[in-house]
This record gives sequence, structure tokens and C-alpha cells, in this order.
Amino acid sequence: MNPPQTEPFCPLRWNGECLLLLDQRRLPAAETWLEIDTAGGVATAIRDMAVRGAPAIGIAAAWGVVLAAQRGGGTAARDALVTLAAARPTAVNLHWALERMERVLAASPQDLLLALEAEARLIQGEDLEQNRTMARLGADRIPSGSRVLTHCNTGALATGGIGTALGVIRQAHADGRLASVHATETRPWMQGARLTIWELSREGIPASLVTEGATAHLMKRDGIDWLIVGADRIAANGDTANKIGTYALAVLARAHGAKVMVVAPVSTIDMRIESGEEIPIEMRSGEEILRAAGLSEAPPGIAVENPAFDVTPAAFIDLLVTDRGVVERPSREAMQRLFS
Repeated sequence: MNPPQTEPFCPLRWNGECLLLLDQRRLPAAETWLEIDTAGGVATAIRDMAVRGAPAIGIAAAWGVVLAAQRGGGTAARDALVTLAAARPTAVNLHWALERMERVLAASPQDLLLALEAEARLIQGEDLEQNRTMARLGADRIPSGSRVLTHCNTGALATGGIGTALGVIRQAHADGRLASVHATETRPWMQGARLTIWELSREGIPASLVTEGATAHLMKRDGIDWLIVGADRIAANGDTANKIGTYALAVLARAHGAKVMVVAPVSTIDMRIESGEEIPIEMRSGEEILRAAGLSEAPPGIAVENPAFDVTPAAFIDLLVTDRGVVERPSREAMQRLFS
């Protein structure tokens, strides 16, 4: 197996005094780095999607707790846990990372700031290793000559490493297994068009951009072997919440004989939630749909539904690739075996 090329840059950097975040709202037009020195600033960056992607959100939140402790000690850090947890509701990695930081606070180490910084650094480092593991496991399941479709952005920009679903695609490309790669625009924030295609083009991986409305036509005309996506929260029965549109693509994949691979670390699995019915779905401002690049796309005053995520039932998922192994046909029993 050939390793993918050198690790891509990470969109989060800690310089000892502040957190540097690549502002993903500005891509691909400009590579702008934000210098954030407060936990409130990190929460705003998460809520406004300057940083996005479930693993990256968790990492950013961990550094937000460090920033709070840096300025106000343990009391400020505990207050920051609440502020950061409220930034976005669906991605479970956010709460998982904050729970780890809370355990450090509860232990009351002699040098609290040093201990919090070490934990945040560990969370970020672990994510990179998990990405590498999932990339190898997922790519090994992809036969030579495969045609793949991906949705949203699940690469280096969404993680602390090489990506989840996009990490698998990177590894499969390095192994010479891919015949073609297609990425959806991914409305409403166009994260596929702005971010995924940008990442793939930077790394020299040929890929074509397709509108979500054209994916059924693409599957029927050219054929797709794999739909490969990430996840923001996975329930105990394998139901998976991911960027809005994933469910529709999974249904189309099943109708056209393609398989569905979900790639996510075990920190994305929430065994406290029995099914996807219990996963909170974030509703975002309708302005994200009504306007693009400052131009109106619809008449003023109309009602808008803008859910950020949907839930794909486990029955539509063929493989769940995690850093602990691969689950075929996810179910409650299979998920329990994964954790045992």
C-alpha cells in the first residue's frame, strides 16, 4: 500500500497564546487566518462556521477551554464549557471533547493550564492518528477501478489530520484504486464546491463537481460504486446524522446498486442515543439559502426551511469505518461489539 502524500495543513494551529483558525467561509477565494484569544471567540467561530467539521469543532472547543483558563483560571474554564457546548447542537464530537476537558478540570491538577493544554494537544494528535487508521481500513475495502461520490467536506479542513471520508479517498487514490471521483456542491453552504474540490485540486486528485440534483442522472448514466461520507453523530443503532442531503444520496445509491461507506471516529458515536430520531437537527438561518455572494436568490419575505443535517437510517449503510475497526451493516448489536 502506498502512503498518501505529505499530510495536508491543519486548519487549527495553537501558538501558545491564541488559536489560529483558517476561516473556511472565505475559501476558496482567500486563505485568511483568524487569531482568536477567547473562549467566546472560539464559540462564535464554531457557530458561524469559520471552523466546521465534527472533529475540527471538538478540537477547537478544547483549545477554547485552554484560552478561558489562560485568562480566568478554573472558574472561567468551567463557564466556557457551557458557552462552547451551546455553539452547535448536532456534532457529538464537540461534547465529547468538552467532557474530556471537564475531567481534567475535575482532577484539579497542580498546574491546571499545563494539564488543559496537554489534553487539547492530545485530542488533536489523536485525531490525526485516527484519520490515518480509518484511511487505511476504508481504502482496503475499495476494489480497483471504483467510481466514488462524496458529499460535503470531510477532509483536512474538517479534522486535525487527513480527513475521514476524504482521507479514505486520498488513500484509495494513492493506492491507484479509483477510476473517478465526484463531489456534490452540498447546499446550502456549498462546502463540496468550495472546500472538497479545493482540497482535492491542491493534492492533484482529479475530481468533478456535480449538483445534488444531478446525482441520480450521474448514477444512472456513468455508474457509482461507492458513496463515501462522514458523520456528525451516529446513534447506538447505526443511524447516522450527516450534512443535509446525505439521506437522499444513500437512497439513490441503494436504487442504483452502489454501496454506502460512512467514515467516522468512535468519538462520533453516541451510544446514549438509541436511534436517529433522538439526534437534534440544527436549524440554520434562511439567509444561507436566500442569498449567495450578496445576491438575492429568491423573492423577499418567503418562508425558508434550512436544516443543516439529516439522518440516514442504518439500513442504508453498508460499511461504518472507525478507528477501532470496520462495522458491516451497522446495527445495535454490531455497535455494542465495537465498544466491547
